Amino acid sequence: MEHRAVIAIGGNALILDGQQGSIAEQRVNATETARHIADLVANDWGVVVTHGNGPQVGFILLRSELVPVDAPIPKLSLEMSVADSQGGIGHILGEALLNELAARGHPDRVVCVLTHVVVDPSDPAFGRPTKPIGPFYSKADAEARVARDGWTIIEDSGRGYRRVVASPEPQRIVELAQIRALVDAGFVVIAVGGGGIAVIETAPGQYRGVEAVIDKDRGSALLAASLGVPLLVLSTGVERVAVHFRQPDERWLEQMSASEAAAYLAAGEFPKGSMGPKVEAAIGFLERGGQEVLITTPSALGRAIAGETGTRVLPDPRSRSGP
Repeated sequence: MEHRAVIAIGGNALILDGQQGSIAEQRVNATETARHIADLVANDWGVVVTHGNGPQVGFILLRSELVPVDAPIPKLSLEMSVADSQGGIGHILGEALLNELAARGHPDRVVCVLTHVVVDPSDPAFGRPTKPIGPFYSKADAEARVARDGWTIIEDSGRGYRRVVASPEPQRIVELAQIRALVDAGFVVIAVGGGGIAVIETAPGQYRGVEAVIDKDRGSALLAASLGVPLLVLSTGVERVAVHFRQPDERWLEQMSASEAAAYLAAGEFPKGSMGPKVEAAIGFLERGGQEVLITTPSALGRAIAGETGTRVLPDPRSRSGP
């Protein structure tokens, strides 16, 4: 394989705007995304695929909430819900990739790795949870969950009350060596689903899951940097990144340096609820030695790799040339 990349696709790539999120819909959307990834693999790219899981974890948590308290069915923790989503999405994506690769003469080359990611128990994020998860509650139900389960609850834009959890920085990928060995052996690997199952290391090589959400793009950036992969692809809903987005002077960017990206972030061009986390992850990847970040849509992947579209984020010239 001449080229290698980590390709991060969002959980929303499997559930498009206006869709209900049925399994049938997710399969169709996964096949469309897999088609573009399989084209790269057929052209000798080594690929690791990561994915988001926001809508899917929401479904899993809601199913658990709908079960009566006295039913003989265990409630799922957030940790278990993330693990559940890794398996379900990994199956849907994996099957789509298997079929698309087989059609190109590369059968049975996909593997999904259940992935744990170490976080620091002293991360400040645990003291100020901000990531909304799960269903909406009435004020009375929310107060009851706070009293019974110790949850942190916020009012969400007039739509009701939601639980929020910590979103700590990922520190280390537990299954990194296994993922590396599979990529070296020529497999397409699906890993770090939903940013990874958040765990703390209680003793060397011993782990315990925690109730936290790891940002998918940050987890993907850590994986790419840890593998020494030169290219990180962050998929989104637009082919290119824009400044002054949806304003009269909107401008689409073909390329920006890490320092330019940081300046745009500081100026508020990339909000936290949309492009901000992707640009932050891009900068973090480049700071760890990555060579290039490409931000585009899954459907534009091939054209973006060829330089026809997408936004490239590159190291500052001094970082590339050294002192």
